[in-house]
Amino acid sequence: MSNTMTTEIVLPGKVEPHQLEIARRELPPPGPGQTLIRVEATGVSFAEQQMRRGKYFDQPPFPFVPGYDLVGTVTAVGRDVDPELIGRRVAALTKTGAWTSRILLPANALVPVPAGVDPAAAETFVVNGVTAWQMLHGTAKVRAGQTILVHGANGGVGSTLVQLARIAGVRVIGTASARNAEAVAALGAIPVDYRGDVARRVREIAPDGVAAVFDHIGGPGIVDSFRLLAPGGTLVAYGSAATKDDEGDSRLPVLKLFARLLYWNLLPNKRNAHFYNIWAGARRPARFHARLARDLGSVFVLAAKGELKAHIAGRFPLHEAARALELAESHTVTGKVVILPAAAD
Repeated sequence: MSNTMTTEIVLPGKVEPHQLEIARRELPPPGPGQTLIRVEATGVSFAEQQMRRGKYFDQPPFPFVPGYDLVGTVTAVGRDVDPELIGRRVAALTKTGAWTSRILLPANALVPVPAGVDPAAAETFVVNGVTAWQMLHGTAKVRAGQTILVHGANGGVGSTLVQLARIAGVRVIGTASARNAEAVAALGAIPVDYRGDVARRVREIAPDGVAAVFDHIGGPGIVDSFRLLAPGGTLVAYGSAATKDDEGDSRLPVLKLFARLLYWNLLPNKRNAHFYNIWAGARRPARFHARLARDLGSVFVLAAKGELKAHIAGRFPLHEAARALELAESHTVTGKVVILPAAAD
């Protein structure tokens, strides 16, 4: 089997989006346990926005290829891999490397994509869907009839989280800019302008507090998120967007957030505080990938039924990844910005 050429987007350092680089290189044939994937869709998540600033907690050293997740078709397999996989559409969580036209991935890291689910639509549910599902049903264990607060309800994770909560019979309050209020309401949430007095407005809607708050912002506002919890409620922090432009060690804001959450859990206030990390348990690959397949599979079932709607903020070819990143960082969109590598390059 001959080598395969791939086109990829390289993040060379702490650069502006227009300084991303396009490169070509050869991939060897898939080795034992590996598959070769033709990438049909990848996307821009908040992780890439942090990575270009050198602010993602455990990003690799520059230069590297970004891309947190992907959807594609298996075109070749290595030894010890079922050849029936060839031609199957699959999804994968990669953390880095997905902004490419072709990629080698372990067969056990792949999740089947149901027939009839468009690759771009499926892409919006990979990292976003797993994150939302696991936070809602795993970390917070929210139940029907409860009320939750979702910050950034128009974003990739936020819009998916709102939909999954509504499917589960949960009332949702969602923060967003005023211009995105209509989109948030269309998702089924009660919109709250994040530029206003969020805490006061949430207390008006839920005087007894909320069952859970999902906060990707961090920073000083995390205090209000915790105070808005009802007794027995759960704060789920899953990012530190407020500190993405801060100078200094990229790990410090996250470590400060960990310390604050730990302190709150030690208080006798009957409220819980957690940091969600999608990679928790990755040191036990078999269990990690089994959980990923189960949870993402559950999300894909809802998508295939039409109960969960994909919200695509924009579609860009691979060579326009810089424009995709700029749009994602504009704070003007609802849903996820998707990159569509060419079927043949």
